[in-house]
Amino acid sequence: MCSVLNRVKPIHRAAALSLRLKANTEGSSYAAAQSRRLSPGVTSFIEPLPVTRRLYCSRTQKAEGLLFRQLFEIESCTYTYLLADTGTREAVIIDPVLETIDRDLKIIKELGLDLKVAVNTHCHADHITSSGLMKKRLAGLKSAISKYSGAAADIHFSEGDKITFGKHYLTVRGTPGHTDGCATLVLEDQSMAFTGDALLIRGCGRTDFQQGSATKLYESIHKQIFTLPDECLVYPAHDYLGQTVSTIGEERKFNPRLTKTKEEFVKIMKNLNLRKPYKIDIAVPANLVCGLQEI
Repeated sequence: MCSVLNRVKPIHRAAALSLRLKANTEGSSYAAAQSRRLSPGVTSFIEPLPVTRRLYCSRTQKAEGLLFRQLFEIESCTYTYLLADTGTREAVIIDPVLETIDRDLKIIKELGLDLKVAVNTHCHADHITSSGLMKKRLAGLKSAISKYSGAAADIHFSEGDKITFGKHYLTVRGTPGHTDGCATLVLEDQSMAFTGDALLIRGCGRTDFQQGSATKLYESIHKQIFTLPDECLVYPAHDYLGQTVSTIGEERKFNPRLTKTKEEFVKIMKNLNLRKPYKIDIAVPANLVCGLQEI
């Protein structure tokens, strides 16, 4: 597995994982047994480790003629995903982050891609999207987000819509619960699912702000995500422990929250007692206008 921390010196990597595990913990029963993991939007009390270059990796995918890159932003632990048709070079980018716009545009140029759509899985609270600024720097690029997000974009998608790039496409599945406007994007052959903050690796998004609802999230994941094939790869918007990918089968079997009953899940989510994301007051207003506020 291609770890996002695998290019950091071992001593720094160990320190980073240790400090992340200790900072801003959650109050779930699973967390008590496993050093209490972080949740989306919670940033550690320490400054992130300095890095001299941005980290990213690629991963083998099943769809023929598909180029795929998994990219990482270290401060908010956000994954950005780049997918392209190797024949037409048309591409989409999922959840781009403002701080890494230069890196992302450099990769797009180096690979000779024609970026068509910049998609946000929801209105993020822990970082500012780069989709608006990216539109200013790439002619013809369109932004996209759920019509239930309340955010500005060129494309407002809803359940069943398709985002196409060359011969490939992503199908939208509405997965509200973390926010009303959360969506999961599924590749046409159901080999990959980009789950945003709804389903994380061995976790899920928090439900204590931005229209959050534990009941909705539980139902969204079980009805819209866990109905995908076991072997479908799960790519979340965040991971705080260096995990890069999971599968539907793994999460259905091992996710410590989502293997519980709905009632147990709601109780767990109600008692997390998390600090609010430290960037929420600037990130949400900016993301409601495609990340262009005060830029």
